[in-house]
Amino acid sequence: MDPEIKRQLEEIHALVKDNHDMLRALRRHQWWSFIMTVMFWIIVTVAPFYLYQQYVQPLVEKLSAPEAATNGFQLPTSVDVQKLINSLKGGQ
Repeated sequence: MDPEIKRQLEEIHALVKDNHDMLRALRRHQWWSFIMTVMFWIIVTVAPFYLYQQYVQPLVEKLSAPEAATNGFQLPTSVDVQKLINSLKGGQ
């Protein structure tokens, strides 16, 4: 084989190998980028629910506790209304 052709063939082989390595690196980077994007969006969608569970829900439960209902936030029942009417009619 002609030495010039052999040198060109080896040069082409080296370029092809280098190109292959760069393409593999790009694919690897693209794969990790996809995984990180998916993880980011999972965190963005799950974090509000977690933060609500940890910080907001206990406050909501405290505000809707039974003692809030006994402090006048409850509508009177028909029995309470009937007692009020009877007390007004009786003049007590």
